[in-house]
Amino acid sequence: MTAAEQLRHEQADYVAAVAGELTGFLTSRQSVMSAISPDIDPIMGSISNLVTGGKRLRALMCYWGWRGAGGEANAVEVVTAGAALELFQAAALIHDDIIDRSDTRRGGPSVHRRFSQLHGDQGWALDSERFGQAAAILAGDLCLSFSEEAFTDIGERAASGSRARLIFNLMRAEVMAGQYLDILEEVAGPVRDRAGAVSRAQSIIRFKSAKYSTEHPLALGGALAGASNDLLRGYSAFALPLGEAFQLRDDVLGVFGDPLTTGKPAGDDLREGKRTVLVALALDQATPAESAFIDARLGSPDLSDDDVAEIRRIIEESGALQATEVLINEFGSAAFEALEALPLEELPKTALRRLAEATVSRAS
Repeated sequence: MTAAEQLRHEQADYVAAVAGELTGFLTSRQSVMSAISPDIDPIMGSISNLVTGGKRLRALMCYWGWRGAGGEANAVEVVTAGAALELFQAAALIHDDIIDRSDTRRGGPSVHRRFSQLHGDQGWALDSERFGQAAAILAGDLCLSFSEEAFTDIGERAASGSRARLIFNLMRAEVMAGQYLDILEEVAGPVRDRAGAVSRAQSIIRFKSAKYSTEHPLALGGALAGASNDLLRGYSAFALPLGEAFQLRDDVLGVFGDPLTTGKPAGDDLREGKRTVLVALALDQATPAESAFIDARLGSPDLSDDDVAEIRRIIEESGALQATEVLINEFGSAAFEALEALPLEELPKTALRRLAEATVSRAS
């Protein structure tokens, strides 16, 4: 078997093992929840549906962090850690879609939209939107609880006070802080000092996405395998700029991505009012009239296709799109340079390089 075939088979085996772990975990919790009431089944179904899809980026970063630190291939500890990360990701997605008023996720209805539709289909009383959001909040909270349960199942390596536990706890807290900074910027951004908008947007992506998408999962796998502090610092030097490039690419796709590829409506981030680095650069570099137009229309619930097209034009012609692509390339280059400096065996280094390439150049 060639090195490329070994990597492909090992990674596929891990992804399958994580999927199996998630299925087993949720099946065992399904019996508990169904014993309370069969009416809870739709919540469990929404969680199962959400963790079935996705790229498994966080789980894979955790796995190759584990393998790079000498962990055994497909050991139960890193499989369980991958499942815990996927459950946390599901919770973050459910809550994020509520906050952003996003109707779609991965090409289908978001969880709160599914529950609103259930309300309508059943002909229930009161407001379907309120029910959908309330049910989805509870589904996300249940995912958070399940994520904690799964991580605890790892055992001694994830015990209180361990490096892995500290990383896992910090990761979850930082995501919540970053999410708050995001919604704060949406409402406060128009009246705040515009000179600091890009810096604030970069801080948001660092804590809301970059750290928990790449840096913390990679470090978590390494810590579970007993990585040295030097190796964990090297992991961070690689994974943090990679995560920032990942989120900047996501921001570009949120405005210019193909809906058939992204699974989201065109210009969805503009309708949600996202004050991303891309938007902050446009506000800084556009004419005063163009900046005023973005401020007035960004996040408007009745944002028309013509409005989306005009904001896109401003972003492109102001040079904000090009500047964001430059940032993506700079962060990507920093990540690849740090990766080459990592003292890893060829298999995990190659795997991380391929994950990084796919992350920086992705179209969805």
